[in-house]
Amino acid sequence: MTQQHDCVVVGGGPGGYVAAIRAAQLGWKTALVDENDVLGGTCLRVGCIPSKAMLESSHVYHASKHDLADHGVQVGSVQLDLQSMLARKDKVVSQLTGGVAMLIKRNKITAYRGRGKLVAPDAIEVATADGPQRVQAKHIILATGSRPATMRGITMDGDRIGDSTTALGYSQVPDKLVVIGGGYIGVELGSVWSRLGSEVIVLEAMDRILAGLDHEIGQLAHHTFSKQGLEFRTGSWVESATVEGGKCIVRCKDANPIECDRVLVAAGRTPCSNDLGLEAVGIETDRRGFVPVDSNFQTPVPGIYAIGDLIGGAMLAHKASEEGIVCVERLHGMGSHVNYDAIPAVVYTDPEIASVGKTEEQLKEEKIPYAKGICPYGASGRALALGETGGRVKVLAHADTDRVLGVHIIGARAGDLIAEAVAAMEFGASSEDIARCCHAHPTLSELMHEASLAVSKRAIHTA
Repeated sequence: MTQQHDCVVVGGGPGGYVAAIRAAQLGWKTALVDENDVLGGTCLRVGCIPSKAMLESSHVYHASKHDLADHGVQVGSVQLDLQSMLARKDKVVSQLTGGVAMLIKRNKITAYRGRGKLVAPDAIEVATADGPQRVQAKHIILATGSRPATMRGITMDGDRIGDSTTALGYSQVPDKLVVIGGGYIGVELGSVWSRLGSEVIVLEAMDRILAGLDHEIGQLAHHTFSKQGLEFRTGSWVESATVEGGKCIVRCKDANPIECDRVLVAAGRTPCSNDLGLEAVGIETDRRGFVPVDSNFQTPVPGIYAIGDLIGGAMLAHKASEEGIVCVERLHGMGSHVNYDAIPAVVYTDPEIASVGKTEEQLKEEKIPYAKGICPYGASGRALALGETGGRVKVLAHADTDRVLGVHIIGARAGDLIAEAVAAMEFGASSEDIARCCHAHPTLSELMHEASLAVSKRAIHTA
């Protein structure tokens, strides 16, 4: 029997389940198709949420061993209970995925568990445990996300040589961990195991880590993480990684082999566009596997739409969620939009790194005249009280109009501070607008205020 719906969303991640909820809110009979045991996609199950839980727990452990004495807190011998740490991570994940399931039920969305595949421009076949189920709808939204990219010469066994999912569940702290890839996933997870006691070597093919960052912020990050104990080898072209005689051997071009206990392959992500039945309806992906869409997220086939990691751009959960909402609202004739110039990005290391808008290098390349203001964390009374004086806030504004073009932060709670910059850019604010807003004292938000004043050389607390 074919089940009829107004809208069916394929993929239960932060793009898909959000799109389904919005569709249901607007009155559509909605279905959500997902092949996993629990909803939430990569982000909730094996990505953003569990990694942040591990980052926080490893930070608490490290701080207990090294930082509490500075606050006058004396502790005895600090011991790591890795299994309890992993159990806490799993509990956080379970609570959030359960919350998504509850939201789907409350919004009266029909959930189909199984692999969904296009069989017609208006139909999906779901391979459920009870057999194939055909689901038909006028509007089909594809939101299947992405998966860790593989590398030639490396066969991942899901144990000694694995991806980010594997690295979230090591049964013991590896003595030596090699991370292949110096992007945000590699640096975040590398810092987790470094804090827990691993010797971590990060191999990056490019000449810098965190390549998408503003160069000045990236250099400061490299220096900071190196002081914390991470070893970075840029310009390293990995040719193979194998398990030999009980050890992992990583071979790079023009370098000696590296022997280690585990290998984390963090070489980016690739869209989950295979085995979706795209060819059955005449949709061709590009060479990287991304699905082409127009400004309304419609694919070349009317009635079929795609969002999130599946269509490229910033592979971020919150970007996918925004696209899911906008896609559905536009189908209802609403004038919604996604401002891709105001999509924030955060690296959850210690210190955190956050950015939105143009980097200084992009402004130079595009020949856009700009002025910049910088405020170091050391100028903040709140940062000093926290013991978090390493870092800075950098505001970039148009030299003629003063409109904010980009904001880049490295320092404590940068991921929270960037929200003010996103709001300012969304509403077309100038650095003067931010500077004229009264910021509570003493707070870290005053760093944004001071950096905005510095754009026009009016900083009060910095030279």
